[in-house]
Amino acid sequence: MTDNLHPLTSREPPPAAAVSSSRAHPSLFEPTTLLLITVLCIFGAIIGMQLLVSLGITANTSLIGALAAMALARVPLAALTRYRSIHVQNLAQTAISSSTFGAGNSLLLPIGIPFVLGRPDLILPMFAGVFLAMLLDAYLLYRMFDTKVFPATGAWPPGVAAAEAIKAGDQGGRKAVLMGIGVAVGVVGSWFKIPMSAFGVAFIGNIWALAMFGIGLLLRGYSTTIFNTPLFSSVIPGGDLMKAYIPHGFMIGAGLVALVQVGQVLMQRSRDGTPAGPADIGLKKALGLGTIAYIGIAVLIAVTGGLMMEMSFGMLVLFVLYAAFAAYVHELIVGLAAMHSGWFPAFAVALITLIIGMLIGFPIPALAMLVGFSAATGPAFADMGYDLKAGYILRGNGADPAFELAGRRQQLYAAMFAFVIAGVMVFFSYETFFAQNLVAPVNRVYAATINAGVAPGVAWSLFIWAIPGAVLQFLGGSKRQIGVLFATGLLISFPMAGWAVLTGIVARIAWERLRGPEGEGDMEVFAAGVIAGDALFSFFDSVTKNLFKS
Repeated sequence: MTDNLHPLTSREPPPAAAVSSSRAHPSLFEPTTLLLITVLCIFGAIIGMQLLVSLGITANTSLIGALAAMALARVPLAALTRYRSIHVQNLAQTAISSSTFGAGNSLLLPIGIPFVLGRPDLILPMFAGVFLAMLLDAYLLYRMFDTKVFPATGAWPPGVAAAEAIKAGDQGGRKAVLMGIGVAVGVVGSWFKIPMSAFGVAFIGNIWALAMFGIGLLLRGYSTTIFNTPLFSSVIPGGDLMKAYIPHGFMIGAGLVALVQVGQVLMQRSRDGTPAGPADIGLKKALGLGTIAYIGIAVLIAVTGGLMMEMSFGMLVLFVLYAAFAAYVHELIVGLAAMHSGWFPAFAVALITLIIGMLIGFPIPALAMLVGFSAATGPAFADMGYDLKAGYILRGNGADPAFELAGRRQQLYAAMFAFVIAGVMVFFSYETFFAQNLVAPVNRVYAATINAGVAPGVAWSLFIWAIPGAVLQFLGGSKRQIGVLFATGLLISFPMAGWAVLTGIVARIAWERLRGPEGEGDMEVFAAGVIAGDALFSFFDSVTKNLFKS
């Protein structure tokens, strides 16, 4: 599916001397821009930490940053006119979402695992490792964006929603009205507890991938009803797919095939004689850099965490290699799921990493570091993809390559700046949270899994169910990712989202038949409004609940 979107005209004045571009992208380091982004990053980090420990989620604050810039731009002060630029607003939404996900998912969550396990001595080594992993995560997506593996034309639904919201605020007119209708539909649906982001995503993403995602959600949601029969009792006790480790096996098989498919894409580029573009050369370099960097971070975690005292040299080497490999695969799976569906099972895939580590026989301290390291990789990767997609649309879908690359670089600076602020905020705040026994709820799941050990037969179950997962991913190919998306659905217990996705697909097909190709742009604007409405309602609803809970 191609983006039926038109290039926008920037509000900032053209540069005095342009090189291969008629425009200069706003810089993060302009004083007024940097001031706004600093405030947004602090706010985003606080929100990310507080919501994670109180509700177990991290809200998408991307649109909040854009709305803040829009509101300030209306203030009649010359110093604030810079905020009227859609590209400054893009930097604002990039920064606040990075700080929110960074502080919550990538930092506070992992360091809570050793705390729950009663190993406070591992907190700082974990913090150092996951902080570096977070920075690497975002940088790798920056390098991989707009390649065959993670194309700029991919769905990245939350990014489309952010871009359309910014465009609507800037341009007004008919599309703003359509966007407003979508936002209203999203808010009303969310009020009635309908996952409207899942409904909206169905209008934007790959239909095959999303259909399998929806089917997976429904099978997981109703598994105890569907499979709790004498026919399945020996294979699926009580009809519970999770207890039978079926979703885990599916994801292992699909994830490994997805990794092979990425390698095939790179090899095809080399064999078919097609000259490799800068993005594809960058992809190969990024994969090499990521391999070395993840191994280095795994070594850092092992050394600073004192794991050499817990394991033999051979087991230590195995831990480093497995941790680096697991982080890479986790990042890939999360990124692919996020690109196609806007959803990603980061916590669940980290649990798979943990279970395999337990089967290998790593001691408890190593398992704690392993699952924290794995959980930290992925969220920043996916969020960076959303933000770069938004910027890609706002900068004209690559119509001006020099301007696109300049803007993408500024977004990277904004994200890295946000991560540093998130790191500072978490470093000086975590003891306050832990003193009150406030951690992410999933930390207790990881700790309970580690303490309980692996039940007999788990390895065999993972192996058996990895086979159909691998076959499904192979049949769908790298462009559809049906194996990864089906497994993603199986890992998420949210059947209402399955109904929302499938209903959205039916509505999309009907829309396309009624309006034809010319209606695709309107469909995407409406869908983006629905996703934005769901995100805004979820954010304010989460904040309100947290305030009342406090």
